[in-house]
Amino acid sequence: MVFSTHPRPPRRVSEGKKMSNRAEAGLSQPKHDLQHAKHAAEMQDHDWACFAAQQAAEKAVKGLFLHLGGEGWGHAVTRLLHDLKERIEIPADLVASARRLDRHYIPTRYPNGFDTGIPAEYYTADEAAEAIADAERIYDFCHQSLR
Repeated sequence: MVFSTHPRPPRRVSEGKKMSNRAEAGLSQPKHDLQHAKHAAEMQDHDWACFAAQQAAEKAVKGLFLHLGGEGWGHAVTRLLHDLKERIEIPADLVASARRLDRHYIPTRYPNGFDTGIPAEYYTADEAAEAIADAERIYDFCHQSLR
């Protein structure tokens, strides 16, 4: 069952077989991504810290989708959380964290993400710390929701 409203065909399940629930593995990678975000921040690679934090949150929410028997589509954490509202209650502060993180998905990686310069010139230690804190909130929510 797919909970997202994104136009993707549903996965087919062979008759008599169930799709494996990879929710636990789905939360292992985001934990690793959070560690990467922290290491990047320590190295003053604030753009990459912000991107890794966004990725951690995205993958954590997708892991929760798997746990609930569905599949999340897309890369916007805000949209993924919106789609999850069909199944579980999502706190408003989590959505605010997702909105902040979604701003880091594209401009952190591409040299044309800003009018001039490169992403590394635009991101700060404070932004990296905020992104990591936001991703940790989302990860913790998803992890606790597995119980």
